[in-house]
Amino acid sequence: MKQQLTTIAGWLQAQGQHMENVTVDGVSIDSRTVKKGDLFIPFRGEQVNGHRYVASAIEKGAVASLWMKDEPDAPTDVPLIFVDDPEMALQEMARTYRDTLPCTVIGITGSNGKTSTKDLVASVLAPYFIVQKTEGNFNNELGLPLTILSLDEKTEYAILEMGMSGFGEISFLSKLAKPDYAIITNIGEAHMQDLGSREGIAEAKFEIIDGLAQGGKLFYDGDEPLLQSLVAQKNMVKAVSFGYDGKNDLSLETVESTDEGSRFTVRGLLNGTFTIPVYGAHQVKNALAAILIAHEVSTTAHHIGEALKNAVLTDMRMQPIVSKNGVLFINDAYNAAPTSMRAALQFMDETNLREKKWLVLGDMLELGAEEQGYHESLAGQIGKMKLEGILLYGQRMKWLYDVLKQQEKELSLVWSADDIQPIVEAIRKGADEESVVLLKGSRGMKLERVVEVFLEGPGA
Repeated sequence: MKQQLTTIAGWLQAQGQHMENVTVDGVSIDSRTVKKGDLFIPFRGEQVNGHRYVASAIEKGAVASLWMKDEPDAPTDVPLIFVDDPEMALQEMARTYRDTLPCTVIGITGSNGKTSTKDLVASVLAPYFIVQKTEGNFNNELGLPLTILSLDEKTEYAILEMGMSGFGEISFLSKLAKPDYAIITNIGEAHMQDLGSREGIAEAKFEIIDGLAQGGKLFYDGDEPLLQSLVAQKNMVKAVSFGYDGKNDLSLETVESTDEGSRFTVRGLLNGTFTIPVYGAHQVKNALAAILIAHEVSTTAHHIGEALKNAVLTDMRMQPIVSKNGVLFINDAYNAAPTSMRAALQFMDETNLREKKWLVLGDMLELGAEEQGYHESLAGQIGKMKLEGILLYGQRMKWLYDVLKQQEKELSLVWSADDIQPIVEAIRKGADEESVVLLKGSRGMKLERVVEVFLEGPGA
């Protein structure tokens, strides 16, 4: 964004001071990361009042700041815009700026796979278009406006991730972003404690159509009955399905793991064989959405294939890492819910990458009243697998540990509530260059610490 401060004040219908001849090149809500040319937006919370850092932000290069009208002691010597609510002002700035942009906007939501899908869509478009995407987890009521305001006016495709924890949040974000295309990756169990049921989760995710541009399209997981039902109810929405079922508009025929990643064949709106440099059938399913978007904007199957081979995904999504002692770690530790956990376990069951297979599983968080059942239910799938070791970490994984103990399998079964060291020691003693180790758990468990130990030095 590059706008005159007086223009921004006009967007907000607000008054200010010293605004003439001030050009804003960006927006920041954190005085520690302010860049030269930024407009600083101070928030006032219970613990921190951002107005106290306005002077610091100006010193670091900010050219102006918002200021709440009821906040005392406004500085008189710096450019300010006076507003009732800085958060609402940020959102209104993004809404107005979005309306000035000629780019095509792609909105992505879902219980799992949002970030991977975002990365895959960006990877398949970036060789041929000017693309920007949500950075990090800037996908909520503050992050999305900041992402929109960071978009360059020359951007051709903006890929915006949308997260939520309750009803109405995706609707708000969708109406703010006004996507031309929307993607729903899947419906899982995350946020069950807030939304009550998978049906509730599906309805909340489906809110992404609320801001869909006229003539826009929804691309969705066609294997999910809850989404099939919602699409049928909203038959005025142009919808395209993807998944395993041959009835989908784009369906998977085969998936196999290779040294380069996952190779798969699709049929339907597009026919061909593709490779992505990451493991897991669920990641392949995410790639279907990227293929459909690229096909929609007239990219050829050949060009899609070349782009997917070189796709760059955010770390900790089925990421292969070979340690110094030759163990192959698959780092899928960014997050976990029952759906993504089962998908990762299925991959481990089917893969022939290495003969000896290990699981390192951490707690699945935010599952509500049924969390014990979700953890215990993994035992059925795990019990059918040929494994060298099962290493469990976190208070909730004790439920799974107690069930697995009763199976009397001859393997290394370890549980640790809050100390990662027993997990590390079990791998150090038992795993070797013939071993593949899956790391899977919710973000709060930080299971990536396990693989970090084995990358530190020759003694690891």
